[in-house]
Amino acid sequence: MLNFWQNLSKPFTVLAPMDGVTDYVFREIISDLAKPDVLFTEFISAKGLFSARNERLLYELQYSNNQKPIVAQIWGTQPELFSKAATLIENLGFDGIDINMGCPVKTVVKLGSGSALIKNKGLVIELIDAIKAGSKHSSVSVKTRIGFTEIETESWLGFLLEQKLDALTVHARIAKDMSSTAAAWGELKKVVTLRNEISPNTLIIGNGDVKNYQEVIDKHTNYLVDGVMIGRGVFSDPWVFDNNTLKQPHTSDDYLKLLLKHTKLFVDTYGTKRNFEDMKKFFKIYVRNFRGAKKLMNNLMRCRNYDEVEKEVNLLLHY
Repeated sequence: MLNFWQNLSKPFTVLAPMDGVTDYVFREIISDLAKPDVLFTEFISAKGLFSARNERLLYELQYSNNQKPIVAQIWGTQPELFSKAATLIENLGFDGIDINMGCPVKTVVKLGSGSALIKNKGLVIELIDAIKAGSKHSSVSVKTRIGFTEIETESWLGFLLEQKLDALTVHARIAKDMSSTAAAWGELKKVVTLRNEISPNTLIIGNGDVKNYQEVIDKHTNYLVDGVMIGRGVFSDPWVFDNNTLKQPHTSDDYLKLLLKHTKLFVDTYGTKRNFEDMKKFFKIYVRNFRGAKKLMNNLMRCRNYDEVEKEVNLLLHY
């Protein structure tokens, strides 16, 4: 098995898998700005990959060489489908396969998947074994939380470390809290201690409330994690993975030009395969905190295509 994780310099950075956000286009935009060391896809249903309507999910497994190393994240509860998904993903050339064991969304948890797996260790073993059986060369990792309704660092994370994963990402919150509380980074230091005792070769990635690269360094120094995953922090600063901690703030023009680039790539990539409305959720990343932002956002939400977006943005750009 080829473990690309071991070749990364520490502390390494990872773009978090975010459903409806980290699609091919968004990953390409972030990679062009300040590329993280590793990128994750959106989380993809193992069952959906083999359904009659799998075209959309297969399309979500698109990536460019610019995005490597890249990990495909899957979710579900059926080991036989995990094995088939692992074979498919490996044949597509992904560097790793990650199992989502942390999603707290009710619709996912009700199916026994995501963070619900914290309560089903027997199934967890079957799913991990299925991924390993279905892939020959891919790294295998898990993304999870520190507990379901309470902190379970030793019992839950210790158990996962016994599975000898290549990497383990820990979102420093319990599932019940979603993202409503401060991330408990102190638990990550405990996870590292457990790792050293149970599975020294498993890399530990911390996740939760990281908003700039200086914090990446601080988390590595203070909590000894090997890498740091950033999710929502990329919304407030798309250049968050820039390791120049003395970088100058980006201007409103920088954000607006990036909005145009993102929108153009979205249209060029997806054409009529995706509704233009899907692009509009990204506008809030680029349109904020400058004079005229509210009016521009209102106008952009009425746009139906790239040309209309370009016309509105050009009214505020300083060329």
